[in-house]
Amino acid sequence: MRIVKDAARVKVPASSGNLGPGFDSMGMAHDVWDEVSATLTTGASRVVILGEGNQTLPKDESHLIVKTMHETLERLGAPTPGVDLVCRNNIPHGKGMGSSAAALTAGVMLVRELLGAPEAFTKEEVLNIVAGYEGHPDNAAPAIYGGATVSWREGEGYKTAQLPVLKSVKTTLLVPDEVLLTTTARGVLPEKVPLVDAAFNASRSALMVYALTQDPELLFAATEDRLHQQYRAESMAHTAAVLAALREAGWPAIVSGAGPSILVFAEIDPAMANILAQQGFRTVDSQQVQGAHAIEV
Repeated sequence: MRIVKDAARVKVPASSGNLGPGFDSMGMAHDVWDEVSATLTTGASRVVILGEGNQTLPKDESHLIVKTMHETLERLGAPTPGVDLVCRNNIPHGKGMGSSAAALTAGVMLVRELLGAPEAFTKEEVLNIVAGYEGHPDNAAPAIYGGATVSWREGEGYKTAQLPVLKSVKTTLLVPDEVLLTTTARGVLPEKVPLVDAAFNASRSALMVYALTQDPELLFAATEDRLHQQYRAESMAHTAAVLAALREAGWPAIVSGAGPSILVFAEIDPAMANILAQQGFRTVDSQQVQGAHAIEV
């Protein structure tokens, strides 16, 4: 394949992985977006970051989006020129909102646009590249396809299905000041779990699909989990305490991805938002959104 454009621009949404019981398989996109512009250059790559990560992310060839673009171009047998990148980041980093999946998706989608053949470079191929880089598809799928998704491994690749979520299903993100690296959150998970817990999560994952698409009244039961949240609680004690309090009060709440943000399947009124703010959580309204897409340059 060869590059036919010298510039491209894409938008990618935030996402919550797992959705409680759907560990590494279910996810949902949110109305929080990163927008990335790329212009090819003959010199070394340069990165301008506006918003999240401005003080912490690299601004050269080692930036994740630049690395992803170069690796994807090499993979497709295309040249790897330098890139001038402008990132307008709104997705918080280290909060369990899919910032790394968004960056990987942005890199692959930019390559897709620069090659000028989106019809030949399908979303399923984008998913397989991004999930291959990340090691699991639960954030990649909603970032690419939008809405809520359930994904699975088939052969050497991944597939996904979009869920027709009812419009009556509302979501709110609760974002704390704390940061938790995904590597830390995954590092506390056990290699084996009791059979009774695996069976519990299998039933709750199936119920989650039904609740989102048929009966939201079942979301409280559907969001119960025994595979990952309990093991991660010690690494995000404040989140675990607030999550427990919400669920004791009857809110269908889960850890967003690896945490420490919380996803609530309900609208939060101003009085409740004020109480949560006093606990260190800012409220971010969410809604069902489309997945990553190109913008005309």
